[in-house]
Amino acid sequence: MTSHSIERSGPIRTEREGDILVIVADSPPVNALGAAVRDGLEAAVKAGVADSSISAIVIRCDGRTFFAGADIGEFGKPLQGIPLPTLVDVIEASPTPVIAAIHGTALGGGCEVALGCHYRVAVPSAKLGTPEVKLGLLPGAGGTQRLPRLVGVKAALEMIVLGNPVSAQAAADMGLVDKVVGEDTLAADALAFAREVAGKRPIPRVRDRLVAPDPAAIEAFRKTHGRKLRGFDAPEACITCVVAATEQSFEDGLAVEREQFMALMNGTQSAAQRHLFFAERKAAKIDDIDAATPLRPIKRVGVIGAGTMGGGIAMNFLSAGVPVTIVEMQQEALDRGTGVMRRNYEASAAKGRLPADAPDKAMGLLSPTLSLDDLGDCDLIIEAVYEDMGVKKDIFTRLDAIAKPGAILASNTSYLNIDEIAAVTKRTGDVLGMHFFSPANVMKLLEVVRGRQTAPDVLATVMALAKKIRKVAVVAGVCDGFIGNRMLMPRQVEANKLLMEGATPEQIDRVHVAFGMPMGPFQMADLAGVDIGWHRDPGRIENIRDALAAEGRWGQKKGAGFYDYDEKRNPTPSPRVAEIIDDFRAKEGATPRAISDDEIVARTLYTMVNEGALILEEGMAQRASDIDVVWVYGYGWPVYRGGPMFWAQSEGAEKVIAGLERYGFPVAKGLKTGEAFK
Repeated sequence: MTSHSIERSGPIRTEREGDILVIVADSPPVNALGAAVRDGLEAAVKAGVADSSISAIVIRCDGRTFFAGADIGEFGKPLQGIPLPTLVDVIEASPTPVIAAIHGTALGGGCEVALGCHYRVAVPSAKLGTPEVKLGLLPGAGGTQRLPRLVGVKAALEMIVLGNPVSAQAAADMGLVDKVVGEDTLAADALAFAREVAGKRPIPRVRDRLVAPDPAAIEAFRKTHGRKLRGFDAPEACITCVVAATEQSFEDGLAVEREQFMALMNGTQSAAQRHLFFAERKAAKIDDIDAATPLRPIKRVGVIGAGTMGGGIAMNFLSAGVPVTIVEMQQEALDRGTGVMRRNYEASAAKGRLPADAPDKAMGLLSPTLSLDDLGDCDLIIEAVYEDMGVKKDIFTRLDAIAKPGAILASNTSYLNIDEIAAVTKRTGDVLGMHFFSPANVMKLLEVVRGRQTAPDVLATVMALAKKIRKVAVVAGVCDGFIGNRMLMPRQVEANKLLMEGATPEQIDRVHVAFGMPMGPFQMADLAGVDIGWHRDPGRIENIRDALAAEGRWGQKKGAGFYDYDEKRNPTPSPRVAEIIDDFRAKEGATPRAISDDEIVARTLYTMVNEGALILEEGMAQRASDIDVVWVYGYGWPVYRGGPMFWAQSEGAEKVIAGLERYGFPVAKGLKTGEAFK
């Protein structure tokens, strides 16, 4: 039968195929469930129900995806149009069977719309999920009640509490999808399926199903994921709702869901997580460069150094299908580095995170060499050797003669002056910093350091390239430590002073872990290596760290650092470290005193915020939210606190200022004026 359009209402149109009504959403780019889409869907479903000649209704979407979620732009604003939970109820209550035809992603509210439908068909490449937890929320349109009833407690916990999408086939295996249809024939296959089920009664409604309590699944889930979810409010709220689905009626379960959703929506954690959602997108924008700036083509990348950082950096590009030439000074180091890269790929493939042929594909794009001259055909060259200005200047002097015209030259330095490095070349506009975080093939953050003379198209090219290699990039200016490490310094300085004044490593670390950090400053020192940056003279002991390094207490790798470690690297407080600290206190005439947790917060965290305000004043970061992105993605700042600048604003600038003044710190002007939060 010939399809013909019978009505269009904004982003929704309806087409009739014989006795099947097809409702099509077309609201680019992702068919978000904004007010106009919701109202249009409601009107179309009600029109289909009112027409006695319609035997089934199909809901599908034009464009690249099914409904990819709620319109996050509506959050915090007065509700317009039909609420999503009501729309889902309208669909589910239809006496005419409704079939969701899914391609792309059915996420969040999109998945809940699909759950309200009576049947679901999907193409093989489709993904379904409820990622609201990643914004500090939960599926608030009945998702926490329908999903357990359809797929069981275990699968529902995985989807709702972790927020990760599942494939169409996995969804079919768990009962979320009724049929996987042809990749390129969704419209026709959905119609055929609709005709199959049009006359079937009773109509299957998810709300009518029962799911038995499963305390064992809840306990096992908590045991497996408890550490990862520590500190977050939303996962616990999600679990509460899933339990309600097993113990209460559907309507009572919805009441629990609504109560939990509103508590999260009005809480600080969701505000923080939504802030980061937008902050990550803002970070990609360069304030003074036209978004239409032509980019330089990057067809081959060179990496100098095949150690931990160089190898990890190279893997980012190989994984994105970009050929890499990697250079080392010695064959042994080159073989060792490329061997580690291959083993990393093979380990990921063995765990099912990569296809079986991925290691060979990636390593097939790698050209290892001992000659810098082989970098002559690279469009981007990244230097990743150790932090020595003399060494870096020598490399860039040589690169200046080797690299082709227009090639971008980047340093992975984490502290050093990019302008000083660029000055040894005759192409200062082609030079910038690309500060990856270790392990570089895992960590999402990339600080892109803009030199004084870095050309606009060079910066724009690298920011776009960061997205291709799946990094979250932030533009930083040239200063000691850029954004992240510069803010780390006051924390480290004050942590060391607090040791001298009476605190212990374990107390300071405990405060940071309780705050939500993955580890405290001394745990971090032990993990990274107490000997990093040490002058290597055992006779020259100027501070506690020197004393530890001189005794071979280099951290976890030696079984001893600020803590003692067992064979499984579990830490315990060290009597020897306590003696060393006492000796230093005695030498300096310091009388230890009781240090409160509040003082540790003020002196190690408020000082970071203060440094962030100075960074903004100096123009070393474009915006406060960029600083938040750096610290969340590069240093493990708790997501649910939104980053240091957001956290300070939510704590209250007056409280932060008072804390800084109490301990004698000069307060940055931006904290007093509020500019530090813009």
